[in-house]
Amino acid sequence: MTTRWTAVRVLRDRTAGRCLAAVVVSGFGTSALWLASGVWVKDLTGSDGLAALCMLAMWAPTLAGPLLGTLADRHRRRPLLVALSLFMAVLLLTLCAVDGPEELWLLYAVLFVYGAAGTVHDAAESALVAGAVDRSLLGDFNGLRMTANEGMKLLAPLAGAGLYTAYGGPGVAVLDAASFLAAALVYLSLRVREERPAPAREGGRSATAEGVRHLWADAGLRPLVLAGGVTMLCAGVSGALTYAVVEDLGHSPAYAGVLYAVQGAGSVTVGLLSGPALRRLGARRFAAYGISLLAVAVALRAVPYDPAAWACAAAVGVGLPAALIAVLTGVQQRTPGPLLGRVTATAGTLVHTPNVIGLAAGAVLVELLGHRAQLVVLGVVLGVTAAVLLGQSPASADRTAARSASDASPA
Repeated sequence: MTTRWTAVRVLRDRTAGRCLAAVVVSGFGTSALWLASGVWVKDLTGSDGLAALCMLAMWAPTLAGPLLGTLADRHRRRPLLVALSLFMAVLLLTLCAVDGPEELWLLYAVLFVYGAAGTVHDAAESALVAGAVDRSLLGDFNGLRMTANEGMKLLAPLAGAGLYTAYGGPGVAVLDAASFLAAALVYLSLRVREERPAPAREGGRSATAEGVRHLWADAGLRPLVLAGGVTMLCAGVSGALTYAVVEDLGHSPAYAGVLYAVQGAGSVTVGLLSGPALRRLGARRFAAYGISLLAVAVALRAVPYDPAAWACAAAVGVGLPAALIAVLTGVQQRTPGPLLGRVTATAGTLVHTPNVIGLAAGAVLVELLGHRAQLVVLGVVLGVTAAVLLGQSPASADRTAARSASDASPA
């Protein structure tokens, strides 16, 4: 009852509800394009390696998260979100010109810009929501945001595959452009009051480093973000072992889709429950319990038994998003508004980049080592990470956070 009530409070909040609507419409197009871009390249070239570069092109800009996040702090967030959405809607239409391997450079360039714009977009949206939504509801909002994203991942690939079959890659690009246009209209409808950002006291690298310094100096955020990074590294390695797990179960590779669907259902569930859980446990314990559940689930993936595989997939779907929701909510609650874009983007870089590294490492290790031993080791690493996070003193973290927030606020 409490979960439903707080979820309704979020949806009734004009800003939160419309930001969620923007997440849904733009996320639908993004999820569809992620699938279609790799298939598109595969059809044009027949190369698995070139198809895999699509994901790399979209993820690479996150490495510049601290720098890109600075843009979200130097402009009012709502106009920036509108401008980014309109820009991406126009840019995606250029993909209609991709008709053969000789135009692939355009696809990769658009995907790279897509990733960079997405990094700025996420930082600006996080800062906008943190300033406009009641702080007690931030966990609920981030949970519902996760639910919306996971829901799109379950539905959009099917729509994207159907559209690609009927109209090819350009059809999916037009769908994504339309989703960005719809998101721009939603952001335009927001009625939020934003002060013009104060002129930067520092420029260039110094302004970017200010967000990094705040994140590192906060004894509550630093271990939370580092634990998130280790978790995503292990999740990346574990994800690369999925097809080995499926083969060990005696199924065809297509069975991986069933496990991903079960995992997605777990993510939708934890998104609905995260708000009340965060209020009861706090970000640190919520993340630690989620990582603990993930540790058990990853280790038990080594058991070649279908019911165990289903249970582990659902547990991964619950545990992994719990850590991500806790990190984002912690950043929003413990960071001064003028720094929130930079700190959000920096945290995103530290948390999500290890996932890409883990996927690459897992792809190599699965050919060299047995997947069962790797899964057990990953479970141990995740268990240690959760124990270290639980061992942190919350009182000390809060004292440091209060001091660093005061130091970071503009005079």
